[in-house]
Amino acid sequence: MLFRSDAAFRRVTDITVPFLRENNVNGLVLDLDNTLTTHDNPKPADGVLDWIRTMKENSIKLMIVSNNHPPRVRPFADMLGLDFVSEGRKPLTKGFREACARMSLPKREVAAVGDQIFTDVLGANIFGIKMLYVSPIQHETTKFFKVKRFLERPFIPKKFY
Repeated sequence: MLFRSDAAFRRVTDITVPFLRENNVNGLVLDLDNTLTTHDNPKPADGVLDWIRTMKENSIKLMIVSNNHPPRVRPFADMLGLDFVSEGRKPLTKGFREACARMSLPKREVAAVGDQIFTDVLGANIFGIKMLYVSPIQHETTKFFKVKRFLERPFIPKKFY
């Protein structure tokens, strides 16, 4: 199903190297807002820097793919020492395709990580990579996001690692 995740976690920092190894994942396509930090926040969420260091130490390739514009994504990615694709057009496949190519990994070894059903989950499924859903760090307050989150409810995973 297009709106189904392969696995779900409360936070990105709950994704472990053993889990990735068991699932033959060698690269992660990371969403930015509400996955690595809250919206418009220039600092990563608690534990994210240590988690990224652990992933890198274990040769897990990481790349941010965001629908945001470069002025939002570039400083954040630079701070984390990660490559990125901005204006990724999720749920279209442009960002996912570019990330796999730049990580030099086949789709079967890549998983997307994100908090939105209609961009991250749908995009990963259309592109044909594994999808690791994470709960949003903080719920947005704009009317657009309130409606979007309401519509996502039926597709939110019930089981979390």
